[in-house]
Amino acid sequence: MASETVLELEGLSAGYGRIEALKGIDLKVGRGQIVTLLGANGAGKTTTLKVISGLVRAQSGKVRFAGDDITQMDAHTIAQAGLVHVPEGRHVLKGLSVRENLELGAYTVKSVAVRKQRLEEVFAQFPILKTRANSDGSLLSGGEQQMLAIGRALMHGPKILLLDEPSMGLAPKLVLETMLIVKRLNEAGTTILLVEQNARLALKLANFGYVLENGVIRLSGPAAELRSNPAIVQAYLGT
Repeated sequence: MASETVLELEGLSAGYGRIEALKGIDLKVGRGQIVTLLGANGAGKTTTLKVISGLVRAQSGKVRFAGDDITQMDAHTIAQAGLVHVPEGRHVLKGLSVRENLELGAYTVKSVAVRKQRLEEVFAQFPILKTRANSDGSLLSGGEQQMLAIGRALMHGPKILLLDEPSMGLAPKLVLETMLIVKRLNEAGTTILLVEQNARLALKLANFGYVLENGVIRLSGPAAELRSNPAIVQAYLGT
């Protein structure tokens, strides 16, 4: 039985000035799934996530979230609705403690009790953050900063997470740990749209995948099928 569609892009185009980064792409994410978006640098993956989360305006087409058209919504309104973007590069705020960085993720949550509960849940998910709660977030290791960025997103209470290159710049061991975190979040019920440079790991985690090339979806299908597709193997997975 197919999953209920929670996020849908229809004919989505976007760009920067005269540069057309996305050229009418269609994409769906089912509730409870991990869907991965693959492609070379400059293919339009990050732009796709930014358009979905309201950081870049679509030039044409639609973005629907939980059945609602959010194409022209402001980024903060989209986040309040439960669509939360963890950007490439982590963007941990220097000069703020780990706890303060996390608390910023719940800035739209009015209930003190809910904020406290979510903080406890993040600390349970990432015990190292609890031990570093009073440390400057910018002084954490790369892997710890990625945990902090994901934890900050979880403070929103997301219905879907957009993860942009969560393993970028991490040592191989930490890449595996980060992917296990993604898997664990999904198993706990979080729907995820994943942009990830490690195509092999991404396709092992995902239910479904899309391949973006020069702003156009060239291939799509169940992740298991993409893993064995000769074109994907040659371009992204090696022999």
